[in-house]
Amino acid sequence: ERIVKLINSGISPIFDEPMIPESVKHYVSIGMFKATTDLVEASRICEVKFVAVPTGIVDGKFNGVHLEKALRGIGKGLKRGDAVCVECTVPPMTTETLVKSILEGESGLKVEEDFALAFSPERIYEGRALEDLEVRYPKIVGGVGPKSTRFFSLLYRRIAKRGVIEMSSARAAELSKIFEGVYRDVNIALVNELATLCSTYNVDFFEVREASNSQPFCHLHKPGVGVGGPCIPVYPYFLLESADRVGLRLELTRLARSINEGMPLKTVSILREIMTELGLTPSETVVAIFGLAFRGNIADSRGSPTYEIVKLLLHMGVKVVVHDPYISFDSTLNSLGVTLTGSIEKAVEGCNVIIVATDHDYYRVLDWRRISDLMSSPKIIFDGRGIVEISSLPSNVTFIGIGRPKIKL
Repeated sequence: ERIVKLINSGISPIFDEPMIPESVKHYVSIGMFKATTDLVEASRICEVKFVAVPTGIVDGKFNGVHLEKALRGIGKGLKRGDAVCVECTVPPMTTETLVKSILEGESGLKVEEDFALAFSPERIYEGRALEDLEVRYPKIVGGVGPKSTRFFSLLYRRIAKRGVIEMSSARAAELSKIFEGVYRDVNIALVNELATLCSTYNVDFFEVREASNSQPFCHLHKPGVGVGGPCIPVYPYFLLESADRVGLRLELTRLARSINEGMPLKTVSILREIMTELGLTPSETVVAIFGLAFRGNIADSRGSPTYEIVKLLLHMGVKVVVHDPYISFDSTLNSLGVTLTGSIEKAVEGCNVIIVATDHDYYRVLDWRRISDLMSSPKIIFDGRGIVEISSLPSNVTFIGIGRPKIKL
């Protein structure tokens, strides 16, 4: 209700997306945009409905509770001539089975005869949503039948400057979105393994990566302390669950997810070894983690590997402080008794270890010599995102990281 009141007064609850605040203010003022908590009424007064609700996993299984709730409300207000498009990521066959069944059951109408139904995945990157939708990518559309595909294809062509890719079915469109995420997850798992090998040889993975990627058919991603967010760590499970239902085991997809989920533990294990080498006991060690957000330059911590790293360090008996320039409060860290601060000085004062866990641009330009002066000896800097310039480090620290050479400066 709070968000609805904000929107209807012309104030966007989303303030960090370019053009969104201005658009909300403008279209509310001219009566073309309105928010409501009454889903059935909203469905009754609108002819075209887009469904973009959170989906996720519970114990490795698809959780569509928000989707089902939205569909039941839409179905109760559905009329002949209406059109419904699902944009949230779902397992293959969801639009043609679950979505179709609920809408037809609640409305008494028939898809393709009385209303259109399609799947068109959202393909946006937080921080540039409108640009991605309108300019960067073609829109993918797959209907439950040709009429549905055609309707939404014509509609999206008015928005997406890169055009529309018409798929043969809704399930094909669903798979296209999942494959995007699984490809990235598998690629990241690969580079996490290669980065481990590079560290064993005391070679900088990022140097090797740059050379390898100069070949146009090589697209090595970047390794790190883990894969976070609401998308990449989730989509493989949609695929694995669907494959299991039809008797297939997607071994590579499963293994990649396991590797990436294990990166926080690998991070802490590497750190523990270095601490032992330097004679640091957990009880006397303070670790400052740079970054709570799951990726750089955003204030979103969903699925962040920092949470798991924090828990593992606390279990070791280490004191932990987290710094993030974009996030001022976090209930999970608060419940763990961990300080979250926006002050870099407060975070590093007296600490022995710094883990760079998020690739915020803020961390790329730090004065490491000044930071080192605030730390306690022995000093360890762990680069978990490949963004620390070794040449910028002072001469009294031990430098390590994911895919970085171990250097005692």
